[in-house]
Amino acid sequence: MAYETLEIENHGAVRRILLAREAQRNAQSQQLLDELMAAFDEARVDNSVNVVIVGGKGAHFSAGHDLKQAQAERANFTVEERWAYEELRYFDYSLKIRDFPKPTIAQVQGACVAGGFMIANMCDLVVAGDSAFFSDPVGHTLGAAATEVLIHPWVMGARKAKEMLFTGGKLSAQEACDIGMVNRVVPDAELADAALAMAQQIAKAPPFGLRLIKRSINRSLDTQGLRASLEAHFDTHQLSHLSEGFLTARDRGLASAIQKNAGKA
Repeated sequence: MAYETLEIENHGAVRRILLAREAQRNAQSQQLLDELMAAFDEARVDNSVNVVIVGGKGAHFSAGHDLKQAQAERANFTVEERWAYEELRYFDYSLKIRDFPKPTIAQVQGACVAGGFMIANMCDLVVAGDSAFFSDPVGHTLGAAATEVLIHPWVMGARKAKEMLFTGGKLSAQEACDIGMVNRVVPDAELADAALAMAQQIAKAPPFGLRLIKRSINRSLDTQGLRASLEAHFDTHQLSHLSEGFLTARDRGLASAIQKNAGKA
């Protein structure tokens, strides 16, 4: 299918899906998220695709959810409406990426913030350019209990997760690599080639074996409680939308949080 917010590249057995809202720092609109899931669904059933890369066009991977659209269309959602919207497009879509049966690589440069952090960390591997930084400042900017999918302690450890979320700070690409959240850091100019080279090496392996390896590793984390903890946090996140801090941010204008967050970048 044709996409308006994505660009698709095919490199043999590797498919690269690029978020393509460059002027908006690849902020995740409803259309972008719906198209991203459609692109994954296509790649799932395409037997010519063995590995998927997810990247972002321009200087940034993704600045997170499109808060301008949220302010315009969803600021006055009821609890039930917000729950349904975020359960589908933020929680379920993220877990579909994690559970995707083929290996996935996040190709990250520039901002990888909040909703961008979620998507990147749903991928199996992360290759980062040296400009990449990772953050989830919504506790400061929106008064919300982190993003909808609290993958943070699972990919960066509890203490680093608390530091980042408590302070609203950010992690550089090298710092993320040092703690094991990122697999490799390369110069930005080499990022696309490095991610593709890794994907093509993976694609040489028999696909069914890779599928089983991924399934077993994901199951080992689920056995330790990953999925149950993510589900529990989603409920907590929804509760935070009723807090005084979030309601103040909403009434002030969610879009203003973009500027505040941009200052942290």
